Amino acid sequence: MFTDAELTDDKFLCGRLQLLQPVKGYRAATDPVLLAAACPALAGDRVLDIGCGAGAASLCLGARVPGAQLWGLEVQPVYADLARRNAARNGLAMQVHDGDLSQIPAALRMDFDHVIMNPPYYPPAGTPSPLPERARAMQVDLPLGDWVQAGARRLAPRGWLTLICGTDGLPDVLRGMSKLGSIAVLPLAPRAGRMAQRIIVQARKGGRAPFRLLAPFVLHTGLAHDGDRENYTPEASAVLRNGSDLLARFR
Repeated sequence: MFTDAELTDDKFLCGRLQLLQPVKGYRAATDPVLLAAACPALAGDRVLDIGCGAGAASLCLGARVPGAQLWGLEVQPVYADLARRNAARNGLAMQVHDGDLSQIPAALRMDFDHVIMNPPYYPPAGTPSPLPERARAMQVDLPLGDWVQAGARRLAPRGWLTLICGTDGLPDVLRGMSKLGSIAVLPLAPRAGRMAQRIIVQARKGGRAPFRLLAPFVLHTGLAHDGDRENYTPEASAVLRNGSDLLARFR
């Protein structure tokens, strides 16, 4: 368990959420916020966050959709503990279970309306972090296709899977979607005219709509960073700061 001295208390969604995160280790940034914004959950829906870390994605979703029923699965007990603490201190109900996606705990063997995931997507050939917790959170252990298949098994009929990963992970993600349809890919471009580095992929169990490659979602204004200040596009700021959703992008 992390001690208080090993944690920071960070604001998300302009302070609507206060999340404890390790000073050293994996720290949530924009990815879980964007992931939560893309999940089409409604009040009362059951949502499973596979690899939930300290709970950032689930809790951002819970802040936007009061009444969503949140569950989390996390392989690292220290992060699972943080997710429970973060849920409690923000007044959001979330059941977090320790465990590996290759052997889902019995308590999570039910049908969910939504599965969300922000899996590790740096290849193992890269230089690992000297911090074991960060290395495990960031670098691929199981193939992304295995993550997708594990998520698909937990979906109810017509349920939605939503994930964020690096663009080079798309082929592996699609290989894991043999039992999913209505696949849509939203590229996340750092700036207009720049190549997307990350993507959000969404698919539906039993979906039959054709594959769609959506117009890029641009995160920053201008051609380059121009000083020590934020330069998010208005649409990106609405999501990252004000908790708006990305649902219209997928319609």
